Amino acid sequence: MSTDRRKFLKVAAAASGAFLLTDTRGALASSLIRPDPRDGAAGKAAAPLNILILGGTGFTGPEQVNYALQRGHKVTLFNRNKTRPDMFKGQVDQLIGDLGGDASALKDKKFDVVLDNPTTLPFWVRNAAQYLEGNVGHYFFISTMSVYNDNSVPNKDESDATTPMPDGVDPYTTVRENAGKYYGAMKTFSEQEVAKHYAKAYTIIRPGLIVGPLDKSDRFTYWPVRIDRGGEVLSPDSPNDPTQVIDSRDLAEFMIRLAEQKVTGTFNACGNVMQIGDMFNTIKTAIGSNATFTWVPADFMTANGVRGWRDMPCWLPPTGPTGGFLRRSNAKAVAAGLTFRPLSLTAKDTLAWHKTRPEEEQKATLEGAIAGISPAREAEVLAAWKAKAKG
Repeated sequence: MSTDRRKFLKVAAAASGAFLLTDTRGALASSLIRPDPRDGAAGKAAAPLNILILGGTGFTGPEQVNYALQRGHKVTLFNRNKTRPDMFKGQVDQLIGDLGGDASALKDKKFDVVLDNPTTLPFWVRNAAQYLEGNVGHYFFISTMSVYNDNSVPNKDESDATTPMPDGVDPYTTVRENAGKYYGAMKTFSEQEVAKHYAKAYTIIRPGLIVGPLDKSDRFTYWPVRIDRGGEVLSPDSPNDPTQVIDSRDLAEFMIRLAEQKVTGTFNACGNVMQIGDMFNTIKTAIGSNATFTWVPADFMTANGVRGWRDMPCWLPPTGPTGGFLRRSNAKAVAAGLTFRPLSLTAKDTLAWHKTRPEEEQKATLEGAIAGISPAREAEVLAAWKAKAKG
């Protein structure tokens, strides 16, 4: 994995912290997942499962909880109860502990399924396994596309080589900064740790860029917010460049359905590849914006300090080392039942959620404080590009 990619991922990981909820958090939790028409009127699973979710109140976790409850499953959460504390109070069982510290609340507990959302450091897998190994029917681990060592070739599948642990790095380190510094390698080794402890039944989920309501990384959220503001939008390179996103609700539902069907294996749980121009126009139409898009070549943006992924979310150069990063094959996951809601719905729901955030968070998104570019900097780059084009 390139150094720049590691920096991008480290920034995104650092951005995904907790935010304060008002008294409406219960209503929010119950509204994130709507009944899925594919499941029929009742929407109940054939056989209820006893599911443990590690985490569960961050980004994808709440979607898993709501869908699992809708399907009739029993849900237990294990977390520090600090991110959106007591979000599902009265609906789920709560175990308080820390994957990176005291996990003893898991002792003597048995579960049909475990969904491991937050783990990056392999130590966390090993720490929980001292209590869960032998007491779990099926273990799910959310990994990442960033485990792949070579992202230059489009349409690679799950058989592609993953990132080895660098020489001299302790794979069981407890230093959290290493989760960003060696992100791909740590996730790769975590996958291997899962396979070691839960060899009888485990599933590895490798998502691409996860988007939708509750995503504080702003890696997608920035675009509905910026396009909603309207006017001339600085746009990366070419409208034909690829991008690839997956709604967190589609990811959550896919995992619950795999659990119900007892499906094991490794899956690239990423969205279908689309042109970024189509993504922008879909967002524009969905939210009723008057925005226009000015496509500025990648080399000019680079020369002016505008970075892919950080300043231009959902985009990386479509050639060279990142040429295949936003073009991974999802054929295996689709064959196993991964489905997608319309991007227009994702855009509208993401913007609606964004407008419920505290004012300072909304301002930070528009200013590109986490991902995206500030209005002042955007105007500066657009003016420079127009001057060059005119000259």
